[in-house]
Amino acid sequence: MTAGLLWILALAPAFAATPGPGKAPADFVVLHALVVTMDAGFTVVRDGAIAVKDGGILAVGSSADVSSRYSATTYYDARGGILMPGLVNGHTHAAMSLLRGLADDLPLDRWLKEHIFPAEARNVSPEFVYAGTRLAALEMIEGGTTTFADMYYFMGDAARAVEEAGLRAVLGETFIDFPVPDHKNLAETLAFMEAFAKRWRGHARIIPAAAPHAPYTCSRETLLAARDFARRQGLPLILHVAETKKEIADAQASWQKTPAAYLASIGFFDPSADGTRPPIVAAHGVWLTPEDRALLKQYRVGLVHNPESNMKLGSGIADVTAWQREGLIWGLGTDGPAGSNNDLSMFESMDFAGKLAKVATGDPTVLPARQLVAAATRGGAAVLGLQNRIGSLEPGKRADFIVVDTRQAHIQPFEDVYSALVYSVKASDVMDVWVEGRHLLTGGRPMTLDARAVLEDANRLRRKVRESLAR
Repeated sequence: MTAGLLWILALAPAFAATPGPGKAPADFVVLHALVVTMDAGFTVVRDGAIAVKDGGILAVGSSADVSSRYSATTYYDARGGILMPGLVNGHTHAAMSLLRGLADDLPLDRWLKEHIFPAEARNVSPEFVYAGTRLAALEMIEGGTTTFADMYYFMGDAARAVEEAGLRAVLGETFIDFPVPDHKNLAETLAFMEAFAKRWRGHARIIPAAAPHAPYTCSRETLLAARDFARRQGLPLILHVAETKKEIADAQASWQKTPAAYLASIGFFDPSADGTRPPIVAAHGVWLTPEDRALLKQYRVGLVHNPESNMKLGSGIADVTAWQREGLIWGLGTDGPAGSNNDLSMFESMDFAGKLAKVATGDPTVLPARQLVAAATRGGAAVLGLQNRIGSLEPGKRADFIVVDTRQAHIQPFEDVYSALVYSVKASDVMDVWVEGRHLLTGGRPMTLDARAVLEDANRLRRKVRESLAR
């Protein structure tokens, strides 16, 4: 579709609204969409519209109502499209897109130690992280992801890529108890974090975070240093928890506790003295016990389910049905694209999460489609502490939304919009993307990144990876 789904209505004067008395100004209005708001009532508006000004949502409602109340300089016709909140990828390692497919069909421990860690030691640099994050950003924009949470190295360079791309991100610099490319010990990690947090604090779209890798790779001292830094700076914490059976066995051998119980026992989840607590994002949670889940609910820890990664690495099946039933805060993620998943499609994450829960429980009624769309939008926003800014289409929230083209053989005809989004829509069906009211994808064409240059840089650096491993 060369012209794209949306077009400026100045080319179709029959749709153009004219300024009139009592009309409020808007920067642009999108009309005639099937609007899936993902608000608390799961409101869906047929022939719906959204009005945007200064990067925020002014109004969501019927096309007739919104066009009667707002006057804009630009109008778009989204006829044939689903307009919905941008997807939130709650856990990934974006720069590892440059290591995509480097090693497949291995368990997590061998995949990391025998392949990923050596490749990273020889190749990860500011240039690597910048180029890899740009590649991931391009993929996410094209697939309708507008916000992501990341954990990696040289996160200042990841932030540069995110700034250029126009996405929203929570970027976690890794704390870990062995030398890594951008810092060799805890003191250097903390010094890096000071500069990183100072540079990006207060940015409209980029939130720095502290990311202790996992209880099994971080000492108590490191975990608490990351916690204390996050408390002082008011930053999120990101880590992996209870991903594999081996992690659980090692935790029992070391601490006679599960990883979640160990973290609670050392005060990792505790609020500050003033009662405030930064968002804590725990990825995977495959092997959480009922007692672990109660702890995480008590401390309001957000969980991120990564179904494709857990399947591909043979890590197990998280009991997400229990998370939903028990009222935990949870969202969806892809994990990194190096080999634990190989892509960053949140539409696939929704699809696999639903089907995996059904086959694991033997109950086809669990995790119905609209709960999965909620997890990929407002659930992910809540995990990241951004529920007041993004995740649903409501006046006062930021204008992060996408339009999906439904005029495809693999979608039509459809009855339930949530079912279509989870089980039929593909990432390639996303035609238009806005973040903070800025158009990042128009008719399937990236507006903020030069796709050819991004791919050329990625392939050049991948050749260097191959050469380094051959030596």
